[in-house]
Amino acid sequence: MAMIFLLVQEICMATSNFSEQNRIGLGNFGTVYKGKLRDGSIIAVKRATKNMYDRHLSEEFRSEIQTLSKVEHLNLVKFLGYLEHEDERLILVEYVNNGSLREHLDGLRGEPLEFSQRLNIAIDIVHAVSYLHGYTDHPIIHRDIKSSNILLTDQLRAKVADFGFARLAPDNTEATHVSTMVKGTAGYVDPEYMRTNQLTDRSDVYSFGVLLVELLTGRRPIERGRGRHQRLTTQWALRKCRDGDAVVAMDARMRRTSAVVAAMEKVMALAAECTAPDRAARPAMRRCAEVLWSIRRDFQHEQQRATAAAAAGARGKRHDGSTYGPSITSLKE
Repeated sequence: MAMIFLLVQEICMATSNFSEQNRIGLGNFGTVYKGKLRDGSIIAVKRATKNMYDRHLSEEFRSEIQTLSKVEHLNLVKFLGYLEHEDERLILVEYVNNGSLREHLDGLRGEPLEFSQRLNIAIDIVHAVSYLHGYTDHPIIHRDIKSSNILLTDQLRAKVADFGFARLAPDNTEATHVSTMVKGTAGYVDPEYMRTNQLTDRSDVYSFGVLLVELLTGRRPIERGRGRHQRLTTQWALRKCRDGDAVVAMDARMRRTSAVVAAMEKVMALAAECTAPDRAARPAMRRCAEVLWSIRRDFQHEQQRATAAAAAGARGKRHDGSTYGPSITSLKE
């Protein structure tokens, strides 16, 4: 869908005057509504009203517009336009109809995700963030990578959304960080960024590591209803992996084949690198992509090998359940 230009009245009509029935979520910028245009196409409308609109929100509004207008990638929610009129501040974006990753992990949408689907989602996300960090005119730090900001299509392709907290990386190539007030979501925020107010692309890497753990465990980063040792999901899951109990940390809804467990352990090892306390020890997103591609390739190869072995075993059995080969009598002879 190309950029669109609409009047406030047209957006009100598309969303049935921002009816509760059309409300589909909340973002950093405000409330998100589903809208149906006169030509039948569906869009998402992000709305902030005047009682929310202060200098702080103005910065987020302009940040999201500035960021979205500069980027275009299969795994990023597409920017369609924006509108400022009197007390209305509206951003129009692509509508992604299969909900958020968090909704799927919570069991609110679709069937439970299998490991291969979760791995593909992780690779879609890493493609999007790698693009932001290294392939735009000016590197962009998302600053709020989390499962509720990952939207899924019917084909379970992931799209990264919500750029209200996004920041451009330093203009000066010798600069190592942006000094800025800490923004983000509890459980995902880089602890070094929290301590120093220094934002780098490795802050996104930290959040991505937390998201990898979330994908594999199905749990939220902070599980307040659990015991003290399980409350912080990333610490708990990585500790289980170090102790050789990776299976315990796996989302119980995933099938637990040997290939899945082996691949999961590799993804968890990457998550541990991404969430290293020292940002200098964290890999770049491009490196995360390479590691995940390798894990997927090995996993697919192992699946093919297991399928071939199972097929060979089936061919080696008679219809009555006995195997082709020497009979007991011939062996005695």
